[in-house]
Amino acid sequence: MHQTAATQDGLTGKRLYLGVLALALATGLGVLDGAVANVALPTIAGMLRTTPSNSVWIINAYQLSLAMALLPLSALGDRVGYRRVYLSGLALFTFASLLCALSHSLDGLIVARALQGFGAAGIVSVNTALVKTLYPSHLLGRGVSINASVIAVATAAGPSIAAVILSVAAWPWLFAINVPVGLAAWLVSFSALPRRRSGKSNASYDYVSALLNMATLGLLVFSVERMGHDGISAPIGMQLLVAAICAVLLVRRERHRPNPMLPVDLLLKPAFLLAILTSICSFAAQMLAFVSLPFLLQDTLGHSTLETATFITPWPLAVVCTAPLAGVLSDRYRAATLGGAGLATLALGLALLALLPHHPEPLDIGWRTAVCGVGFGLFQTPNNRAILAAAPPGRTGNASGMIGTARLLGQTLGAVLAALVFAAIPAHAGAVALFAAAGFSAVAAFFSLSRALVQ
Repeated sequence: MHQTAATQDGLTGKRLYLGVLALALATGLGVLDGAVANVALPTIAGMLRTTPSNSVWIINAYQLSLAMALLPLSALGDRVGYRRVYLSGLALFTFASLLCALSHSLDGLIVARALQGFGAAGIVSVNTALVKTLYPSHLLGRGVSINASVIAVATAAGPSIAAVILSVAAWPWLFAINVPVGLAAWLVSFSALPRRRSGKSNASYDYVSALLNMATLGLLVFSVERMGHDGISAPIGMQLLVAAICAVLLVRRERHRPNPMLPVDLLLKPAFLLAILTSICSFAAQMLAFVSLPFLLQDTLGHSTLETATFITPWPLAVVCTAPLAGVLSDRYRAATLGGAGLATLALGLALLALLPHHPEPLDIGWRTAVCGVGFGLFQTPNNRAILAAAPPGRTGNASGMIGTARLLGQTLGAVLAALVFAAIPAHAGAVALFAAAGFSAVAAFFSLSRALVQ
């Protein structure tokens, strides 16, 4: 067979490289857009003449729609094909980005951001499943590592990119820049992604489970985010109760279904559950660090925004350098051991950041953030590959959706905990949040290493 042809075991040659480029562009856009709006929020609120509390919905609308749609769209990918869901999500995301750039009111921007979140869910929900269809099996670890690197770098680089754009242009350009990149990614994806209906199942789509899943995750994310801003209240308690009821109904409905939307059967496997818990805790640690570091470096240590971005940059750079190595190692060594070692390294780096001296040299900060990046890069690829490997044929979309859901839940938890720490201990919030992040990373390391006992 010709070198560039698609095979039953992934793609080769030029089509593989184009497919990787397509996934990197679209995945980076989806993740990056969720990060840049945080930095721009004060600017947008001022231009739209709204209060900070109201402007938070610019973030919440995106997060809510993303959380609600991840698992339903990953299950849809198992039935109609991952390529179709991916291209539709990318098209919606690009169109919604244009609507965001053209918005002149808070309500219009919130609606556009919600549409963006649904589009991003179409991208994120099946992107890991597409990695498995693109790469030959002997290169799967490398493919997962590249995908993990894109996600990690986009998450970490979001604030810096937003700061640069806002320094030379108005806030609508944060969204307008997505349009040409999104169009380019769609064209490359349309030509490069496999046309065979990988992941296609003949099972009918379960709309009741989709609604229960959307209600569960939507109410959970909304309640937890409001708790971070307003504290615990009776309405939030009622929302959490309704979310819990929907979750119980969803689990009971999905438990014995052959093609469940929520992979209860996979979550009952200790190795799969521990991998998901590892991911949730690790991303909670990451978000705690990303929220608290700028405040520690600027408010406590007196550095500028540009200096802060420079000090944080070693983190994503270390992820980029370490993830390919982790991909190679994951083809040879157990994910439990590699992930545990990486997360222990991350916990060490976070603790060292929390213990920074009162007047640290730039090198003191930079090498500590690099240690964090090495640890995070070493963990993510083996963990994601283990989650994918645990899914039986035809269920890769389930596993991919759970990877995205675990990341979102972890990041939401980390952001909420950071808000609570800053409200409760404003004088020492940066260091306390970093110690909390180190604790979450240590718990994640424990979950990862525990898999060695159940595999």
